[in-house]
Amino acid sequence: MESLRIAVSHRPPLLLAAPHQHQLRRRSHLPVPLSSLPHTSLSLSSSRHRLGLAPTPLRRIPPLLASQTPGGTDDPSPPPAGVKLVPLLVSLAVGLAVRFLAPRPPEVSPQAWQRLSVFLSTIAGLVLGPLPVGAWAFLGLTAAVATHTLPFAAAFSAFTNEVIWLIVISFFFARGFVKTGLGDRIATYFVKWLGGSTLGLSYGLTISEAFIAPAMPSTTARAGGVFLPIIKSLSLSAGSKPNHPSSRKLGSYLVMSQFQAAGNSSALFLTAAAQNLLCLKLAEELGVIVANPWVAWFKAASLPAIASLLATPYFLYKIFPPETKDTPDAPALAAEKLERMGPVTKNEWVMIGTMLLAVSLWVFGDVIGVSSVVAAMLGLSILLLLGVLDWDDCLNEKSAWDTLAWFAVLVGMAGQLTNLGIVSWMSSCVAKLLESFSLSWPAAFCVLEASYFLIHYLFASQTGHVGALYSAFLAMHVAAGVPRVLSALALAFNTNLFGALTHYSSGQAAVYFGAGYLELPDVFRMGFVTALINVLIWGVVGTFWWKLLGLY
Repeated sequence: MESLRIAVSHRPPLLLAAPHQHQLRRRSHLPVPLSSLPHTSLSLSSSRHRLGLAPTPLRRIPPLLASQTPGGTDDPSPPPAGVKLVPLLVSLAVGLAVRFLAPRPPEVSPQAWQRLSVFLSTIAGLVLGPLPVGAWAFLGLTAAVATHTLPFAAAFSAFTNEVIWLIVISFFFARGFVKTGLGDRIATYFVKWLGGSTLGLSYGLTISEAFIAPAMPSTTARAGGVFLPIIKSLSLSAGSKPNHPSSRKLGSYLVMSQFQAAGNSSALFLTAAAQNLLCLKLAEELGVIVANPWVAWFKAASLPAIASLLATPYFLYKIFPPETKDTPDAPALAAEKLERMGPVTKNEWVMIGTMLLAVSLWVFGDVIGVSSVVAAMLGLSILLLLGVLDWDDCLNEKSAWDTLAWFAVLVGMAGQLTNLGIVSWMSSCVAKLLESFSLSWPAAFCVLEASYFLIHYLFASQTGHVGALYSAFLAMHVAAGVPRVLSALALAFNTNLFGALTHYSSGQAAVYFGAGYLELPDVFRMGFVTALINVLIWGVVGTFWWKLLGLY
């Protein structure tokens, strides 16, 4: 294996800032252009000599600000402006059909039925994408207010929701990780410690993501901002090129392993993914309250998630093996990268201290009377006061403000449907159906969880899936007699695990598939096989662990 040097001259931006671009590529099944990914430099001094390159002096290179963009300019064309006509017509047709063609049950009021039609039309648009997610959610909110389906105050009430602002602030924390280079440094340390073999390298990357996850609440941002650039550097220097037969030497395995393991990292911590907080908020709207949510989530997820995290790289190593088994140069090259990065900077230390404070308050906040959102506000205030982030960083975090817009609309509409009895009517219908089959609650639990999981083949977004189906499936669980907290948590865990089913099933799926190291049949095949492995581990380990915790 040739010597290599992991690139540090460019630190990539958070790819989440422009989700519509990845969504457009997912739908057309085109990979993300390599020019949109960070430039990768190769080789140690010996390799530089062979290639005729002058040795690069060891110097400290400051990280690229997260607000900057890569230098590539050959992205073919900007996405088309305005609405996409066919998705628009289909989305509107869904709502109009429910409102005027579907028979209204006598136990549902006309007002509730009209709100359901607007909600379903909004959900259809979030899935089909006639406009970017935030824009379509705003149109749905406008339609609800203009048709007097919702009063103005009720329509905008969810914008003051604590959970929504916790998500927004968490995106700012993620920007701090990229801007300071702390996430890159942590991942590189694990490459140094565990990277002597291909399997060890995969474990190093997987474990480092689990460490970063609670403070970086976007799997897409972790994939594009931290891990894919490192994997590309390692792969290219080993002669493993994207969109080339040599991709199977190293790159395909590392990308697939990181892709499949990332869902377990997101499921391990409440703050590791935005959809986790959305799930618990929707559960709360249905009256399912999870006490001390950060700790309760971690306790329930810890054993099955860690077991899956440890099993995934090994199983893929056996069923999707790399051609290169040993990477003896990787630890030395990681050490060189760390040397080039220099000692831990003041801003990185501030980031470490702030995140330790925030996580401690998330864990012990209920005891001392500090809510999760207040803990996040205190952390962000420290980062602003000490100059780790400035206000322009916050303003430029488009994904945070976009999430605020559509998340608040979705939560507000779902809450109104609950208040008007739509959800209870749906759950009672399902309960009667399950009773007709004489299913016990464990059997009903398995059927509903499997259905919720497999339906994701029809979705191109985890959050869209949650918005469309989480409340309904949670109501079905409760109606079937499944313990309430177990139902809420199990559905939320599933929401993370199905993010690696296909090349379009999540934002990180687009990032990893777009790197050019994975063939489409391999993505579907390994996605399904790994899903079965996860179901087996979570089903067996989780059953005993959740019984021990008293969840049922």
